[in-house]
Amino acid sequence: MLNLPLVAHDISKKYESYQALSSTSFELHAGEITILSGPNGSGKTTLLSCLSGLIRPTSGAVTVAGFDLYRNEVEVRRRMAFVPDVPRFYLELTAYEHLRFIAMAYESMDDFDIRAERLLRKWSLWEARNLFPHHFSRGMRLKLGLALAHIRPLEVLLLDEPTSAMDVEGVALLISELRGLRENGSAILLSSHDPHLIEQLGDRNLAIQNGIVEEK
Repeated sequence: MLNLPLVAHDISKKYESYQALSSTSFELHAGEITILSGPNGSGKTTLLSCLSGLIRPTSGAVTVAGFDLYRNEVEVRRRMAFVPDVPRFYLELTAYEHLRFIAMAYESMDDFDIRAERLLRKWSLWEARNLFPHHFSRGMRLKLGLALAHIRPLEVLLLDEPTSAMDVEGVALLISELRGLRENGSAILLSSHDPHLIEQLGDRNLAIQNGIVEEK
């Protein structure tokens, strides 16, 4: 179990009398992309929020590379990145400063300027590098969130509806980037309604309905 990038063991989430996520267990494997699909309100974001630590599950545990999400949070954060469907940013930092801040936090400053420029150009954000992200469109915010995930090392990547506000070129680039991460051994879980994305990327498929997760 220690070698598995992510293990969810009997996690559930209940808000008072509402069962948002029924008890579920599954694993993510290195070099594999898992698609999480389901209708709006089915529990996809709740599940990803529990896995990422944004919200604490009512029961169960999450481990990343054998480290418990809540007992060894620092070790987990070093290995896992989460890009929500609406990324949030610091009001005081420009897009470029966000990249520098994340790289510094994860001790990943080697060739930073070269890597940052490459990422920002790749995601068509170079000309906006000195702007504050709260001025960005939703699609630009998603792209910056993805760039921030790529500026530091990671073993597990969680994505919530990454194509929801992205143009055709952005979707094609996302597919290419995720394939590259998969080839490098990362474990990826992304939620999506996009049948094209599911067909192009899905090594495994998890379906969620009324908070119940099943492997398809």
